[in-house]
Amino acid sequence: MNIKSYRARTLHEALQMVRTDLGPDAAILQTREVSGNLLTRWIGATQVEVTASAEVHVPSRFSCSVNDDPSMPSRDNVLVADGDGIDNSTGTELPIAANHEENFRERFRSHLSRFNSSASHRHLPGADLMSQTRQSATMPDSLFLAYTQLLDADFSETLSRELVERIQAEASAGELRDPLLVRQRLLRMIEAEIRVQGPIQVTPGKRRLVALVGPTGVGKTTTIAKLAANFRLRERRNVGLITVDTYRIAAVEQLRTYADIIDLPMEVVSTPREMREAVHRLAHLDLVLLDTAGRSPRDDVRIQELKSMLQESRADEVHLVLSAVSGSSALIKTTQHFQTVGVTNLLLTKLDEASGLGNLLPLFRDVNLPLSYLTHGQNVPDDIQVAERPALTRRILGADF
Repeated sequence: MNIKSYRARTLHEALQMVRTDLGPDAAILQTREVSGNLLTRWIGATQVEVTASAEVHVPSRFSCSVNDDPSMPSRDNVLVADGDGIDNSTGTELPIAANHEENFRERFRSHLSRFNSSASHRHLPGADLMSQTRQSATMPDSLFLAYTQLLDADFSETLSRELVERIQAEASAGELRDPLLVRQRLLRMIEAEIRVQGPIQVTPGKRRLVALVGPTGVGKTTTIAKLAANFRLRERRNVGLITVDTYRIAAVEQLRTYADIIDLPMEVVSTPREMREAVHRLAHLDLVLLDTAGRSPRDDVRIQELKSMLQESRADEVHLVLSAVSGSSALIKTTQHFQTVGVTNLLLTKLDEASGLGNLLPLFRDVNLPLSYLTHGQNVPDDIQVAERPALTRRILGADF
């Protein structure tokens, strides 16, 4: 009898290994968390171990079993075989009865019944893991595929389950049997969570001042250069630059280099009075882009300084620049701290550096601000685009979705 065990960092990865190796009809005999070797135990890391078989047939395609009952098969008593029923640890043949399959069915039904009727299991270690396995047992193939793709796109397990459960609750049985229809429904669900504003609106002869703010290292200066080049060279607008980023080494020189190449006027200011004078000198332009120094969202003093500068500039728009590489929690907290300076839009950078963009959905849910632009590289002026909901949704879900 071919019974195998698989270890991975997450249940999702282990189930994928089972499907790849044993096929979609394999039966899950056991799931449990294991500590691994001495190093992983020392750092507190755990793995998920899934025991499965392509020859034992149970009612569900990916059935789960809870391993606290000694009568259930486990890696610690009988079912650790690999290949033709040989124990890898001892090299001896495992004692498998002829009526093993029917016995297993009865024990599985009995144990699953006790699990369903006992609320105390919800508090046992690994209960969440067992719940996920039970969910995959009843999940249609199309939803299971969507679930695994969401995980691959860096959606959290909680958010992935929420989305597929919504689809399962709202879609018809016919839709659930069609992966394409499930995909379309998921696309619509994600797209509905995104707010966009469109590009900066520039009217010739009427100056518009747009400021970019944000933490350090998110690419504000490069983004300013991209916007300036596009509006000056492609849309033929009169554009000027102001920078207050006098803290970062060579920041002024970097922006001045861009200004010289594109042939733009540029002002360097360090006080509120200088800001007022610079804005007045550039009043004849169509668009003025204001580059600010990166601020830590936890530095209340610097945030207040930034707020004072922006008030003196009387900015029409304040775009908060965020890196798509950051985690969901960091993105939300950063936005909350910067909203005190009067942020009107979000601008996301470094989409090309992110392994997945599922971290953005919690940000869109928590923050009621529209997206303006997305950047995806260092090339000026090319690697920037206006945020559009359908394109961003497809990018969030991943190229393989």
